[in-house]
Amino acid sequence: MQRRHLTNRIRFLSVMVASFGLLLIGRLYFLQIVDSKVYTDKAERQYVHTTADLYSRGSILFSGKDGEKLSAASIQAGYTLAANPTQITDPSAFCEKIHSYLTIDRDLCIERASLPKRTYVELADRLTTEQSTEIEAMEVDGALLYRNQWRYYPGGSLAARSIGFVGYSDDDGAELRGKFGLERQYDEVLYKKSEVLSVNFFAELFSNVGDKLAAKEDNSRTGDIVTTLDPNVSRLLDKVLQETNDKYKSKITGAIIMDPNTGAIYAMNVVPSFDLNKRDEASIDQFRNPLVEDVYEMGSIIKPLTMAAGIDSGAISRSTTYYDAGFITLSDYTIKNYDGKGRGTVPMQEILNQSLNTGVAFIADKMGKNTFRKYFLGYKLGIESGIDLPNEAHGLVDNLNSPREVEYATASFGQGIALTPIETIRALATLGNGGKLVTPHLVDRIEYADGTVKQIQYPEGEQVLKKETSEEISRMLSIVVDKALRHGDVALPNHTIGAKTGTAQIADPVNGGYYDDKYLHSFFGYFPAFEPRFIVFMYTVEPQGVKYASETLTDPFMEVTRFLINYYSIPPDR
Repeated sequence: MQRRHLTNRIRFLSVMVASFGLLLIGRLYFLQIVDSKVYTDKAERQYVHTTADLYSRGSILFSGKDGEKLSAASIQAGYTLAANPTQITDPSAFCEKIHSYLTIDRDLCIERASLPKRTYVELADRLTTEQSTEIEAMEVDGALLYRNQWRYYPGGSLAARSIGFVGYSDDDGAELRGKFGLERQYDEVLYKKSEVLSVNFFAELFSNVGDKLAAKEDNSRTGDIVTTLDPNVSRLLDKVLQETNDKYKSKITGAIIMDPNTGAIYAMNVVPSFDLNKRDEASIDQFRNPLVEDVYEMGSIIKPLTMAAGIDSGAISRSTTYYDAGFITLSDYTIKNYDGKGRGTVPMQEILNQSLNTGVAFIADKMGKNTFRKYFLGYKLGIESGIDLPNEAHGLVDNLNSPREVEYATASFGQGIALTPIETIRALATLGNGGKLVTPHLVDRIEYADGTVKQIQYPEGEQVLKKETSEEISRMLSIVVDKALRHGDVALPNHTIGAKTGTAQIADPVNGGYYDDKYLHSFFGYFPAFEPRFIVFMYTVEPQGVKYASETLTDPFMEVTRFLINYYSIPPDR
């Protein structure tokens, strides 16, 4: 009985397998013989033109002053123009008809349109809907149009070095991933994996061609990033930077505009810049962001940090005086004022007003090496700021560990130590914001595709100066603008500004020492001086025909300042 039951089961299974095999053979017959041409054409198309979903990626958004969001990086839809050479009888005439739409030259078009046994060759991409309609209306035999999408940057060169762009990945070269700037820093949020249709073999055999089972990625945690960058502020800043760079024929000119209380960055860029949509016209070096990746000896804009440290430590007070002979000699090295002249007995205010190297060297000496080192390292000089951009470098401040007094004296006026612009503005912000370090940042929040929003929380910085010290140094820097900077001619009647210029010699890496004719000019300022809304840092490398930063950067700084005051309707504070 048991044997008979087992035999029946075996027979049943055998019939099922045989039936299934016959079904497979029948289906394969239709696929290979009856519908052979249909599937051959389909296979050929898949070989030459991917069936992946159209390219998609989260957006990068600017933020206007009233909270409106504007696109910095988005997806643009259009068409790819291709040709089927098997349908083209006269390649030359074919290319002549569509020549105005080509992104390749006419000879290459003819070559591609003449390829034997090819059914697909690309001739142009990123065509608009209007262009595709015009091509369709021409009814050119052999012309093919496919829907396409690509990364598009509406601002062109606007904040280009911060926005960054996408490119093919280094791993397999098949995926477009963030390569520079915010595109790279937030790639895991912005990236949406291509949803290639994965056709189940048996489903293909036993269903119509269009009924596919697709394996799709869960993209619920991808989304858009909303930045703190204001497009109008960025546009004004880019204009000012380019005008300055052109006027003085500098190598590069850059700037950062930041809220000193929160670290939110409203604009930052370096020129010469490039159009994010035309990267083939730019040099690779233009893709880098010197504001976070390069270090410079900043010069006299560091003097207020020395003055604040001296006041905060109790080594000096605002009423302290010293005798200025015009030079001092330390470790067989002579330090001079910019003009080599002495001023006699000088109060602390004049050290900032006249930018006296001997004065800040005096302060460093009064503080002592250990205290001076403690404050400068407390400003986090030589440490990454934590900005949300890739490839951030850290400053070079090894001289602060030297036993030689001269290293501390030169550091007091910004020579012998090299800093990134972003760590410099973070340190300078402590002078106006009550003495606390902030984390510079470009992204305010992430708006995920699933509808949730993540507000980015940045670390609250350390208190590096007393609030009273911040108020005192702000008072001193506002006097610099009101009385010393161009003799007070640029001071605003209704708004206080605390500011300082810097002119630094550029080191000679070949012969040692410094060039006699190459300088870095820098300028920083914040306003209103006692409750600042903005801090602005600017610099230009190797300007021609001028020696001092007061000549090159005062007017650009004041243009930016007046714009911000008007644009944000900052009320008068005097």
